[in-house]
Amino acid sequence: MLASFRPLDIRSLPKLGSPERAAVGMERWRESGRQTGDPELAASIAALAEDATSRALLEAVFGNSPFLTQCLLAEPQLAGSFLTHETDAVFADLLNQLRRDTESERDFNRLTQTLRVARRRAALLIALADIAGRWPLERVTAALSDFAETVLSAAAAYLLRRSAENGEIVLPHPEDPERGSGLIILAMGKLGAGELNYSSDIDLIVLYDRERIDYRGKRSLQDAFVRMARDLVHLLQDRTPAGYVFRTDLRLRPDPASTPLALSVLAAETYYEGMGQNWERAAMIKARAVAGDRQAGAQFLHRLRPFVWRKHLDFAAIQDIHSIKRQIHAVKGFRHIAVGGHNIKLGRGGIREIEFFAQTQQLIWGGRSPELRPAGTCEAIRALVAAGRVEERTAEEMIAAYRYLRQVEHRLQMTNDQQTQTLPPEGPELDTLARFVGHETTAAFTEELLGHLGRVEDHYAELFEEAPSLSGPGSLVFTGAENDPDTVRTLTQIGFTDGSSISAIIRGWHAGRYRATRSTRARELLTELMPTLLEALGRTSQPDAAFTKFDEFLAGLPAGVQLFSLLYANPALLGLLAEIMGGAPRLADHLSRNPALLEAVLAHGLSEPPPAAAELAKELQDILGQANDFQDVLDIVRRWTKDRQFQVGVRILRNIADADAAGPALSNIAQTALAALQPHVEAEFANRHGRLPGNGLVTVALGKLGGREMTVNSDLDLIFIYDAPDDPGLMSDGPKPLAPIHYYARLSQRLINAINAPTGEGRLFEVDMRLRPSGNAGPIASSLSGFRRYQEENAWTWEHMALTRARVVAGNPILAATVEAVLREVLTRPRDPAKLVQDVAAMRARMAGQHPTDRLWDVKHLRGGLVDVDFIAQYLQLRHAAAHPEILHPNTTDALASMAAAGLLDGKAADELIAAMRLWRRLQGLLRLTVGDRPAEEALPDALRQALAEAGGGADFADLKEKIMAAAATVRTQFETLIETPARAATI
Repeated sequence: MLASFRPLDIRSLPKLGSPERAAVGMERWRESGRQTGDPELAASIAALAEDATSRALLEAVFGNSPFLTQCLLAEPQLAGSFLTHETDAVFADLLNQLRRDTESERDFNRLTQTLRVARRRAALLIALADIAGRWPLERVTAALSDFAETVLSAAAAYLLRRSAENGEIVLPHPEDPERGSGLIILAMGKLGAGELNYSSDIDLIVLYDRERIDYRGKRSLQDAFVRMARDLVHLLQDRTPAGYVFRTDLRLRPDPASTPLALSVLAAETYYEGMGQNWERAAMIKARAVAGDRQAGAQFLHRLRPFVWRKHLDFAAIQDIHSIKRQIHAVKGFRHIAVGGHNIKLGRGGIREIEFFAQTQQLIWGGRSPELRPAGTCEAIRALVAAGRVEERTAEEMIAAYRYLRQVEHRLQMTNDQQTQTLPPEGPELDTLARFVGHETTAAFTEELLGHLGRVEDHYAELFEEAPSLSGPGSLVFTGAENDPDTVRTLTQIGFTDGSSISAIIRGWHAGRYRATRSTRARELLTELMPTLLEALGRTSQPDAAFTKFDEFLAGLPAGVQLFSLLYANPALLGLLAEIMGGAPRLADHLSRNPALLEAVLAHGLSEPPPAAAELAKELQDILGQANDFQDVLDIVRRWTKDRQFQVGVRILRNIADADAAGPALSNIAQTALAALQPHVEAEFANRHGRLPGNGLVTVALGKLGGREMTVNSDLDLIFIYDAPDDPGLMSDGPKPLAPIHYYARLSQRLINAINAPTGEGRLFEVDMRLRPSGNAGPIASSLSGFRRYQEENAWTWEHMALTRARVVAGNPILAATVEAVLREVLTRPRDPAKLVQDVAAMRARMAGQHPTDRLWDVKHLRGGLVDVDFIAQYLQLRHAAAHPEILHPNTTDALASMAAAGLLDGKAADELIAAMRLWRRLQGLLRLTVGDRPAEEALPDALRQALAEAGGGADFADLKEKIMAAAATVRTQFETLIETPARAATI
């Protein structure tokens, strides 16, 4: 029979959430007594069912908690022990039995089972003490923490024993494996503070001290302790038929995304001293060595004190501390909280705000006042009162709220053993919880809960009300080891499609994963910039792509403070940076290599266009004077070219200059680069192969460079022409002499390599040689005589069409003049009009077969698009240049204007063609800068649609489409009139 019951106040028991479940539970309880084979236990079960006091306790459990119901039915003897003995003594016996059962255990599976059974018993006993009112909150949380610590100690001892038996380590004290072992298990969060909640996971950091470990294993020491950490997690959280012990989280270790599960103390100390963040300082307030080599753990935490407790904090550091939670809206007096579904930990006025109320003030003042360093939340608040930092009434209300919210949290978790702090929705579940907490009605529960939440919210908001808000459109919290759900939602609202990934990447920035964010000051500045930066990226045409580009940009920075300070002092630059990252991939790549360009933009402004060609040439020559060798020349020319292209690209992106107007500037930049580079390539080549008599080599540009219509990412259509005496035995005069044909072929190849080979500064340009005589089958360089002969005897009509845009851009001036004369001679040759128009029409038909012509945004190949205007201009020049050589112009719009002036093209038709050509250039230039040549319309973001409309002179995007279709129709009509109809007539 049971001994007499210890006093129990039935009035303190919670109300029955479900009388029906209570009745079923009591019947199952009696049935378990009838079925047990132990007469003494059967008598105890029956006695408990009959006694009014014990029955009230049993019904309170059965009527509120399915989980505890299962525990009671599995451990009926524990209810009797609880009712007849001092609870502290019963709990002490439980821990002692656990130690005895595990102290010599060698079998992993048996240990797994023992720990889970012990957890079930501890969960039941602690819940009964809580429900019956025998233990206050502090004793409940302490007991939960003591049990966890005992379990961790048993697990650590087992793992160390196993490692010693396997010959990996030599334990200094085999009878007490943990002592002096070098294995350190730190508890963080609630376990570290001795405040574990009822169904909490446990936050751990696993370290090892190399100096204390006598390691004899074949693997690395790190591998051995990583395995221990992994097995520790399996021991605690793997689910078996007996359940689990604790969900275990190791993500509070330094930089968890890139570090192993177990770290050396040296690696941890190095991280905290160099890259530790203020949220990690806050987390370390509660850190405590709970298992393994406790002495080594205590020494590690002692060495970490200067990181956690700073005697002097500058304003920026205080801002960063505040930003740990200030990034969540904290609006004083906010009361519109729906109780159903509210998260009492993370939501407004919740447990997290009480914890941060204490911790942030501890971080600010605790460096100079050691008495402000208690790990426990309530103790810390009381210490702040004693130090005059918090008013007594504020502390009383915060502590009362903390105790009440923790009670609600425990009852919520006891129901089904779930790690949750979210209240059930309005309805029967919330009604049941209200009674389990101890309220007669849900209304009474709601009133008390809202009162506490509101008071916490007021005090928390007052703490930060003088600090400038870091909040953007919502919650932006990037501290801790896991994503904040509200932050993920906010990122989605801003415009990002994968808020979880973006949040994780940003937390990596704050963890110092990149060189640019490893200094404390850099992270503080980045914290301040974050809301504005994210909103700016979210406004771009492709927010996710913009973010990815910015991440690449950040990863490549050697340091961050200078750039972040520049952005902090000049917020407008953030918008420009976001536009570049989201809208101009090529500019973004160059900016990643040259972040100082932002400062140059600030210094020079964007209102002034690039200087004229002569000034550009002088500027580049002056910079090349600093080159020490040929490699320097390649890098300097690339860097200068891309800097200048960047400035033009920014003007296009910001609609200061349209892409049509920018074409000549970009062409000047490209021509200046080629003209400056060629003499250096020739000199480098001559060091090995010498030189040849004659007028050397010229570079002839066709296509967009020839026509001075380049975009930021145009390639170069080039041909090379050389002049050398016609002497079969002629050789160059260098150490390795070459005949002219081989000399200039190799020299031309060197020029191509110097232009498109990647260096540390990237490529200068892509080179396309397909327009050279005989195309890909022809020689890389042509002699002057061979070029003339080919054009007179073998060239196709389309090759002469391409030559209408040819001009010499680099090389010997004498040869350049000769080549220009040859080009003019070729283009002014009389032609058969019928054959010419047939060839042009046939060529256009072949192109239409190779490229879809119905894509509205492929403005090059669209029927009536850029190619059609080019073909019209080229055809008319070849048709009439013999009689009117003045109409020859490499630039399409200049050629059209000249033909109109000469009376060879109707003035209205010329105006329409020129207007269409300028529209196509503007649109093509902006599209190439942003999304490429052939975008799908449905993929065009709203911001880009608006930019295209502005570039094309449309009132809006729909109006722009009308303009495109009208312009294309006009050009198509002109092409039909000027080329296709005459071509058909010529074939009859």
